[in-house]
Amino acid sequence: MQVSIHLGSRLITKKSKPYIIAEIGVNHEGSLTKAKELIRLAKEGGADAAKFQSYKASKLAAKESPSYWDTNLEPTTSQHKLFQKYDSFNSEDYLELSNYCKKEGIDFLSTPFDDDAIDFLDPLMPFFKIASADLTNIEFLRRVGRKSKPVVISTGASTLREIDSAIEELVKSGCKEIALLHCILNYPTDNHNAHIRMIEGLKKVYPEKIIGYSDHTLPDENMTSLTSAYLMGAVIIEKHFTDDKAKRGNDHYHAMDIKDLNNFVNSVSKIDILLGEDSYKQPIDSEQISRKNARRSLVTIESLPINHIISEKDITYKRPGTGIGAEHWDRVIGMKTVKSLDSDHILQWMDLVQVNDNQANAQN
Repeated sequence: MQVSIHLGSRLITKKSKPYIIAEIGVNHEGSLTKAKELIRLAKEGGADAAKFQSYKASKLAAKESPSYWDTNLEPTTSQHKLFQKYDSFNSEDYLELSNYCKKEGIDFLSTPFDDDAIDFLDPLMPFFKIASADLTNIEFLRRVGRKSKPVVISTGASTLREIDSAIEELVKSGCKEIALLHCILNYPTDNHNAHIRMIEGLKKVYPEKIIGYSDHTLPDENMTSLTSAYLMGAVIIEKHFTDDKAKRGNDHYHAMDIKDLNNFVNSVSKIDILLGEDSYKQPIDSEQISRKNARRSLVTIESLPINHIISEKDITYKRPGTGIGAEHWDRVIGMKTVKSLDSDHILQWMDLVQVNDNQANAQN
């Protein structure tokens, strides 16, 4: 049975081009105008979905909630204070953004962080995205599962046992399609901490699941982290998105911009061509001429008379491969010529015949 998950209008399989989620998050900084501009840029850059984050600081974090990000890049030391800066959007705003995504032809997504967000986002989204930090939030998972939509869940800072438990709760609650994203829960993630090879580990442990990658590394010109993840088998790619990576604070500093996104999309297109469709090793059509002309045939060293029994000193191997192939060396030794042959003659099966032992002994 083919492993797959329905994400918007696309059916994602293990051989799909990646479903790319441009994680706008709260990089709109409370502006609907900015949010729409980022949606437009995400579409222009080649993303499949524009994703936001739906929360209220008072429901998400206690007032005494220390940071877990690099405070040199985002100086706010309280989760509550940081989240409170950009939690002004309400359900009507997300409806407006959803409609704008439809207009632009890109999937609308927003990660819910509380029960109310699950409910008002449900009719707006083709599937749910769950953040790493809620992978162990059992009642939250049950509420998402009861919506019976596909779920993409990040696995940052989690153990396999915790992932198993999350999958179990989602399935028991009614979720039939689940994809797992490898993720490292560092903001930003140093390259030596990215551990993209863990994608391979998730594929082995969960062969019946689609595997992807949610990235927090600093982007480079070649989008090496995302490209590496795709080559490792990640067919869902999520990365924060901004219009200005130079902005301080929030998630701008480790986000990709439209140029980065476009570079990755172009890279994927080239890689997809390079990978091809067939994993079964066999000659392809364009190699047939090479099989014919670049391989070796058995060739006479000197001219040979009729009824001569071939020995190793009589033949060598040369290109092209239009005669008896070099793989038949052992078979040809001991055969007899049926006509005289010139030197440097490319042997054909019609030139030779099998002989019995008596004939061979007579010549020797």
